[in-house]
Amino acid sequence: MLVLGLDNFTDELLGQLLEWSPTVVVTADTAERLNAMGIKVDVVIGTNNEQLQSDIKTITVKEDKPETVALKYLIENKYPAVNVVCDEFLVEDYLPYVDKLDIVVYHDGEKIYAVHNGFSKWKPAGDAINIISKANNLQVSGLESISESRYITTHDGFFTLQFAEPYLLISESKL
Repeated sequence: MLVLGLDNFTDELLGQLLEWSPTVVVTADTAERLNAMGIKVDVVIGTNNEQLQSDIKTITVKEDKPETVALKYLIENKYPAVNVVCDEFLVEDYLPYVDKLDIVVYHDGEKIYAVHNGFSKWKPAGDAINIISKANNLQVSGLESISESRYITTHDGFFTLQFAEPYLLISESKL
């Protein structure tokens, strides 16, 4: 789990993600907040002069963004997947890594992740699906377009996405 920010994230959902006992990678800014919540941190990205807990690995950020340093660390250490909690989301920060690591980003009430051609998922009627990355020859079923890249599920059941790219980044949210 990579925690870059917690401003728009509920303690309940954080608890659900932590139930899996993940390796917890955080920025120096979020380390103190998680420590105050009693959450064990494994890796701090950035400089944190205070040692909040014992046995914490610290990785210094030089030129890259903290999320870039963290994703490279996870890939180099053979992690297959990561849940990212963040206050700011830029698609270009994650695109170079989606073919090397299963990434799920939680940002501002949305769940963002990469899908492959032919992706299908069951959702209740009225849920929003946003296409975040470029989609050539996009064909959808079970969805109704409400704007250029935003769709809504038409009924309880499966929706399907067909497209030409190796993967697409999509997000799920409530309207």
